[in-house]
Formats: sequence, C-alpha cells, structure tokens
Amino acid sequence: MNKSINIIRSSVVPVNIENIDTDQIIPARFLKATSREGFGKNLFRDWRYINDDENQPKADFPLNDPKYKGKILVAGKNFGCGSSREHAAWAIKDHGFDVVVSSFFADIFKNNALNNFLLPVQVSDAFLQQVFDAVSKDAGAELEVNLEQQTITLAGSGAQEHFDISEYKKSCLLNGYDDIDYLLSLRDEIEAFEAARS
Repeated sequence: MNKSINIIRSSVVPVNIENIDTDQIIPARFLKATSREGFGKNLFRDWRYINDDENQPKADFPLNDPKYKGKILVAGKNFGCGSSREHAAWAIKDHGFDVVVSSFFADIFKNNALNNFLLPVQVSDAFLQQVFDAVSKDAGAELEVNLEQQTITLAGSGAQEHFDISEYKKSCLLNGYDDIDYLLSLRDEIEAFEAARS
C-alpha cells in the first residue's frame, strides 16, 4: 500500500462542530481491537446512528449525506482534544480520509495523525470559515493540499494559506516512511559516519 502523501485535491466532508474529542471520533466501546483496520465504520458512531443501529443512520449528519464525499475532513476548532487514543487517527484514516483540516488540533492527536499517514492541516479561523461557506454553497467544492509547498488552496476562489509541519514528518509523509523506514533510508550515511569514526 502506498502511504505517501504529496498533492491531494478533493471535495470535502464538513463537520462544523468545535471541540470534537477523541471519544466522539471513536467511542471507547470500540477500542478492543488492536489492528488498525475496521475502525472506520465506527467513526463518529454516536453522531452517525440512532441507538447504535447501523440500519438507522441520522440523515442530517454529514458522513451520512451522499452529497458530501472526498479524502478531506474539515472540522471545527480544537479537533482531537480529550484522551490520547491513537484509534482516533486510525478511524479517520480507515474511513478513507488522508487530510483533516481545522483551525486548531490537540497536540497528541496531531502527532498520532502524522504517525499514521493522516495529514493534519491547521489553518486560520478565517480560512476555515471560508471553506465551510464554500461547501455550504457547493457541496462539491474542492480543496487542494500541497504538502511539498505546504499550502492549502480553496479551488473555487483561489484563496490560499500556508501551513506548518516539521521537516522530519514532512519527509516521512512525502516518502511513505514510518520512523524505522526513515532510519533505514539513512543507512548509507550512518554507515559512512561510523566508518569515518572507527
């Protein structure tokens, strides 16, 4: 599976709610599995279904609305707060998202996301509102996220912002490296360094 991320252009799924915590992203009762697969079906479980019944979806929740689709989840400020469960990133990624956009992320969630090839893009409150406004007018409105350039662009208007990411995590995402892959990619340099010192 190719895990690398560079340019992602996609329509979005808007969840315009602030302070979404990890228990809302993936409720605690679904944390029994240790494999990363299968969590996507329980993403926002309590908001998506009535009485935990998959046959009774809540029609007004964006993930249940067929007009919203894509690889980019756009959420309100302070996304991923609460407990430090890595399963939250697993659920979002397993559901098919590659990017989450918000105006603020909890630090632990942000790190868990990056470690699971899910790109958290932090934008200003004003830009986030522009995105929500654009999607409310056109459900097919697209965003383009360019990791190499560290830019996010609202395709319809051309509005653009720069986002921050550590150079290390940027390199990992661009190349599809986890921490061990990254070290292995430096093997020749490490061996040359050791040889020079021996």
